[in-house]
Amino acid sequence: MNPAMTDAAADLVTDAPLIEVSGVTKYFPIASGMLFSRSRASVKAIDGVSFAIREGEAVGLVGESGCGKTTMARLVLRLEEPTSGEIRFRGKALTALSRSEIGSYRAAVQAVFQDPQSSLSPRMRIGDIIAEPLVVAGTHTAAEVRERVAEVLEWVELDPNAARLYPHEFSGGQRQRIAVARALAIEARLVVLDEPVASLDASVRSQIVNLLKDLQQRLGLSYLLISHDLAASRHLCHRIAVMYLGRMVEIAPCDDLFDDPLHPYTKALLSAALPAHPDAVRDEVILTGEIPSPIAPPSGCRFHTRCPVAMPHCSTRDPVLREVAPDRFVACHLFD
Repeated sequence: MNPAMTDAAADLVTDAPLIEVSGVTKYFPIASGMLFSRSRASVKAIDGVSFAIREGEAVGLVGESGCGKTTMARLVLRLEEPTSGEIRFRGKALTALSRSEIGSYRAAVQAVFQDPQSSLSPRMRIGDIIAEPLVVAGTHTAAEVRERVAEVLEWVELDPNAARLYPHEFSGGQRQRIAVARALAIEARLVVLDEPVASLDASVRSQIVNLLKDLQQRLGLSYLLISHDLAASRHLCHRIAVMYLGRMVEIAPCDDLFDDPLHPYTKALLSAALPAHPDAVRDEVILTGEIPSPIAPPSGCRFHTRCPVAMPHCSTRDPVLREVAPDRFVACHLFD
């Protein structure tokens, strides 16, 4: 077993960034109108986002649907290329990677998607699904591949004999465990978790979240968690990054953000979530209006059209994401 895959990695978070996202934008061009009089515009899915994920750290990316979370995940996975800005892996820009380095990057950065039913081929046995990245890499003998498949199945608390079965023979929670096993088969260092428990029953969600947390501590993994489930994010993550309409509005250590949110949007997001206890007392923040279009976002602070504490200059001045306390960043004129 790889020395990194021991209990010695528990709770190990270094200062060294594994992934750095710097000023990244992603615009999707669109056209409208008649054939010879079309106007062109862009959907500003990601617009100047910067953050980092350290070695051994789990970072949660939260926000309403359409805020750009999944697009950001696709950029990190290199399923999309940024319009501008830079993403660096261990200090090296992804655009500067050689062909062999790109292969190593794809092996080191894996994904677990929301619906295991659609992410696992129904025509392949579980063992073949998990072994596929190892076979493609060509770095293991057949015996080593079988041993590795059995090992990662045990990590996700499944019987190694399950390798002979097909995905339809498992429950939803078991299929998600298989998807996790596939991501870990080829020595991943960063796992992008795109709503990993959203399609599961409530009784199974906590099991999968606890499994992910245990694996993260044992193997020293880094996570980028995309989720609407704030409870799961709080349990699994070290830091939370809050997005609104393609921009980052707050980044903070997990407990600090949940106990004392700074940005008005973060307060509204937490107010809308179910409390941990039915008798819990919390401040209620109700937002008015609709989310603006990412094709023509508001000037100034993008949240000012719905913000309950907006000031006149919020509509004209763009707030900068600044550090207002150790490891706490917020983009809001209230903290200028």
